[in-house]
Amino acid sequence: MKNNGLTQVVTAVSLALAVVAGTAHAQDLPKLEKKDRYKVGFSQMESNNPWRIAETQSFVDTAESCNWDLISTDAAGSAAKQVADVDSMIAQGIDVLFLPPREEKPLIPAVMKAKAAGIPTFLVDRSVDPAVAQAGRDYVAFLGSDFIDQGRRVAEWTLENFKGEQGVIVELEGTTGSSPANDRRKGFDDVMAQHDNMTIVASQSGDFARDLGRQVMETLLQAHPDVNIVYAHNDEMAIGAIQALTLAGRKPGEDVLVVSIDGTRDALQAIIDGKMGVTVESSPFFGPVACDVMERYIAGEEIEPWVQVQDRIFTAENAADHIDEAY
Repeated sequence: MKNNGLTQVVTAVSLALAVVAGTAHAQDLPKLEKKDRYKVGFSQMESNNPWRIAETQSFVDTAESCNWDLISTDAAGSAAKQVADVDSMIAQGIDVLFLPPREEKPLIPAVMKAKAAGIPTFLVDRSVDPAVAQAGRDYVAFLGSDFIDQGRRVAEWTLENFKGEQGVIVELEGTTGSSPANDRRKGFDDVMAQHDNMTIVASQSGDFARDLGRQVMETLLQAHPDVNIVYAHNDEMAIGAIQALTLAGRKPGEDVLVVSIDGTRDALQAIIDGKMGVTVESSPFFGPVACDVMERYIAGEEIEPWVQVQDRIFTAENAADHIDEAY
């Protein structure tokens, strides 16, 4: 899996309040002693879409160069199994845990069990409920994008490029209770709420899945046949929505604007084909980022609570230039 220099645009960004919380409890975190190799746990939540597959492969590709003995699991979309997977990794004596929590609340026990076992934990691409578990106290840091900003950028592009007078919007949400779904909705909805000509007539979860996104879009089309904007929280659901719209006799890219987040190959191709307007990148290539942050932690550096990934935006102007590096 290519990294394509995406980690070169990873910057360490700290939010003021998070810094206070993180530094206040940094002494409570378990340390990592320097040694030749490390037993690293990566607890993947599911492998039912290109984004997740690319993320897992990024960890696999990074393992040898970073001197990891990688233990990778797949929870198959079950928060309960993901907690059990972490339990198993703890029993196997992992040195460090990288965890993309499927949902914000159900994965709190996994984070706390790893902490109790003295295992430094890094949350990857998704976070947990900050009211219960905090970076710098219960886990080292969150590695990931600004999901609210992703939703905001999609909304701003939509406002600039929508050709109609009244926007009738259907929103396809991600996994209920997950941080990307919560934040991508907030970023988009808050912007649209400021514009009287934009109305979100329906918002329903498609669980970040292509086929479910198609099914939900088919149902919502029956209730809202005048929809002219579809905002999907990820590209898989956007592609499913395009399929549903096409089957219903609509013309994605002409009479309905489809906008999304992720930056997958299929989405970039849809943009090139004129069926999708925009996708804001959400990079899955976390292996090198994880290696870098882990090495800094081993060296005794203070890790910022949020290691933030900077995301690009893909439109008809640049999609063709980047499709060969997409996953």
